[in-house]
Parts: sequence; structure tokens; C-alpha cells
Amino acid sequence: MDNLNQQQISRLNSVLVQREQALREEIRREIDAQDDYVQLASEVPDPGDQSFANLSVDLGNAAVTRDMHELRAIELARKRMTSGTYGECASCGYPIPFERLQAMPTAERCAPCQENFERTHNEGHRGATM
Repeated sequence: MDNLNQQQISRLNSVLVQREQALREEIRREIDAQDDYVQLASEVPDPGDQSFANLSVDLGNAAVTRDMHELRAIELARKRMTSGTYGECASCGYPIPFERLQAMPTAERCAPCQENFERTHNEGHRGATM
């Protein structure tokens, strides 16, 4: 964390805290909406309505999964802040520029290492990049 001063770390931590709160609220809303659609899917005799309700539940599950991945990334970033390794590239060890961390506060790698990681670790799904 030698490349980041305390003010920068504090600012990035605030961004992470705010994003975490927003994600938790979004997850609560998605789960509440899913409950409504599950109830609808079990009550409607019309196949079209049931299909729509099932699709809505599936989309809600995908949104919750995406948000949970982001929450885990936030948790890991905050642990790196505590341990003193935040802002240090997990691949090459060089400092991650503050500008990159402003754009992606959960970044574990500098941009060149992240590009290389994405090229070599394509796991068949695409999430947030860079």
C-alpha cells in the first residue's frame, strides 16, 4: 500500500462500504421479488404466466449470484486493506494505480496482469472485467 496515502485508502474504503450497502439492499429486493414470482408460478394455471414467473425467478437468481460475487470481492478488498496489501497487484506485486482503484476498488491486479489473467483463465463465463 506504499503507493496509496491514508486519504486515498479512506476514500476507497468509503466507496466499498457504500457499494456493499447498496448490494445488500438490492439482494433483499431481489429475494422479495422472487418470493412474489414463486407464489405466482405456483398459483397460475396459465402456462404463459407460469413461464414468465419461472423466467423472472431465474433472472432474479442470476442477479443475486452476480451481487454475491461482488460482495465477496468487496470483502476481499477490505481484508487486503487491513492486511496492508491493498493496491498491490496479486500477480506481479507492483502497485495498482490509484486511478484504476477509483474505477474498480475491488481490483486485485494491475490492468496488464488482469488482461493476461482474463486471456489465460477463461472459465466459460464472463463477469466484470478491468
